[in-house]
Amino acid sequence: MQYELNINGRRRSVEAEPGTPLLWVIRDALNLTGTKFGCGVASCGACTVHHNGTPIRSCSFPVEAAAGNEITTIEGLDGRVAGAVQQAWRENDVVQCGYCQSGQIMSAVGLLSRNPSPSDDDIDNAMAGNACRCATYVRIRDAIKLAAEKLEA
Repeated sequence: MQYELNINGRRRSVEAEPGTPLLWVIRDALNLTGTKFGCGVASCGACTVHHNGTPIRSCSFPVEAAAGNEITTIEGLDGRVAGAVQQAWRENDVVQCGYCQSGQIMSAVGLLSRNPSPSDDDIDNAMAGNACRCATYVRIRDAIKLAAEKLEA
């Protein structure tokens, strides 16, 4: 079936079977490989993208639900909040192996877009669905706090 998608601000027409996870359309049909496959059951967060500005797990989100909506992947992430998060990630040397980081960043940008001054509990709740095998959780939280400070300045 043919679907019209708005990916990273660009209209794209893709062929996919109904029920195909958006992740596979993004990676295989559109060749945007920054969004990662981790678990396939929406529990690790590696596949996080934004659907109309809200973080979602693309491994369990059917392509037909994305049609006509705005989808942003890590490749299309931009703006003031995204810039602050990316800079804070670099300054705090968050990345270790890096596999989960696109999902972590997408979730952090989603949080700070909704709540520019999150508490530790807010951060923990927003990031709870993102697993990091390298256990850089303390650096991730610190980077989110730093990004929030940058946004206040």
